[in-house]
Amino acid sequence: MALTRIDHVNWLRYAGLFTYACVGVPLLRETWVLGQDINLLAWLLRGTVPDGIGVEEPRNLAGWWVAYIAFGLSYWALTQDLSRARRRAVRVPLLVIMTLAAAAISWFSQSGLSGILLLVMAGVLPWLLAPNVAVAWAVVQNLSLLPVLIGLRDYTGELLYGWFDAILQSFLYLGFSSFTFVTSMVARGQAEAREEQRRLNSELRATRALLAESSRIAERVRIARELHDLVGHHLTALTLNLEVASHLVEGNAKDKVRQAQSVAKLLLSDVREVVSQLRDEDEIDLGSALHSLIEGVPAPKIVMEMPDDFRVEDARRAHVLLRCTQEILTNTIRHARAETLWLRFAREADGSLTLRSRDDGIGVDAVAAGNGLSGMRERIKEFGGSLDIDTAPGRGFALAATLPMETQP
Repeated sequence: MALTRIDHVNWLRYAGLFTYACVGVPLLRETWVLGQDINLLAWLLRGTVPDGIGVEEPRNLAGWWVAYIAFGLSYWALTQDLSRARRRAVRVPLLVIMTLAAAAISWFSQSGLSGILLLVMAGVLPWLLAPNVAVAWAVVQNLSLLPVLIGLRDYTGELLYGWFDAILQSFLYLGFSSFTFVTSMVARGQAEAREEQRRLNSELRATRALLAESSRIAERVRIARELHDLVGHHLTALTLNLEVASHLVEGNAKDKVRQAQSVAKLLLSDVREVVSQLRDEDEIDLGSALHSLIEGVPAPKIVMEMPDDFRVEDARRAHVLLRCTQEILTNTIRHARAETLWLRFAREADGSLTLRSRDDGIGVDAVAAGNGLSGMRERIKEFGGSLDIDTAPGRGFALAATLPMETQP
C-alpha cells in the first residue's frame, strides 16, 4: 500500500500501534534478562526459581505481559474503524481495560511507561467519546496514575516519588496528553468537515442535474409553443389563402397554386408532429440525478435499485423524491452508524412512486421528528402521499414513502 493512499484516520491508528510496540521493548529486554537467570518455563509450570532470585520478579514480569497484551488487544479492537465508532456498550469497557492495563504496566514494571500509553489513548478518545466525556476521561485517566506513581520504588526499595513529586509527574503526563488530545480533536473536526463537504457536493451535483433537466424540458416546451403559435398559425393562414387562390385562377397558375397548397399542408403536418414529439418527451431523468447524489459518498455503502430509464413527468414530484433521498442520506451518515444503506425506488401499478430505505445501523426506541423528517412528511403530504417509519434498537432504521403522480382530492 502506497503511503499516499493511507488516510489520516489510519495514520493515527498506525502511529498508536507503533508507539505501543516501542513501549514493549523494555518488556522484551526484561524477559530476556530474566530468562538468562531462571528457566521461565519451569517457573510457569512448577513455580520454582533459583536461590537468590525473588519470586516477585517473574510474577511482575507475568503481570506486565498480561497488562501489555490486554492493552494492545483492546486498542486494536477499538481502532478497527475510528471513522465509524463502535457502540457505547463496547467502547466504554474497552477504554476501562486500556486505562487499567496502562496503570498495571507501570506498577509491574516500576516505571512511568503508562504515561506513554495514556498518550496513545488520548489520541483516540476524541473519535470514541463525546467531547465533554472525552476531556473528562483524559483528565481522570492521568490523575488515576497518582497511586501508582506514589508506590513506585527503585532497585534499593526506596520510593521514587513523594506526594508532591507524584502530582507533578501526573500533571506532566496530563500536559503531554492534552497536546495529543487537542491535535486529534482538530483532526476529527477536519475529517467531519471534509465528509460534510463531500455530502454537500453530492447534493449540489444532484440538484444541478435536476435543474439542467428541468431547464432542458422548459426549453423544449418553449420551442414547441413557438412552433405551434407562430409557424403553425402562419402555415394555417397560408394554406387557407392558397385554397382561396386556387378558386380564383385558371390554367397552369391553378396547378402551381394547388402544388403550393399541398406543400403548405405537408409543412403544417410536419410542424404539428414535431410539436407533439417535443411535448411528449418532457419527462425528467430522475435516475441520473439520484446517481449524482450518491456519487462520492464514502460511507456508508449505498445499494440503490430503481427502474431502468427512471423518469418522472412532474418536476415538482421529482424534486420531492430527490430531497427525501438527500435527507435519508444525511440522517444515516450523522446518526445511524450504519455500514450499508439500501434504497429502492419503484413505480407501482397505480402509477404512484415509492421510496423504501433501510440501514443496518443502531436504530432508536422512538423517532424524534426533527426538521428533516418533518420536512419530508410535509412535502409528501402536499401531493397526497404517505411516510411510514419502522425502527428499533439494534434493528436499524427503515422508511417507506409513497408519492402519487396525481394529486389526491
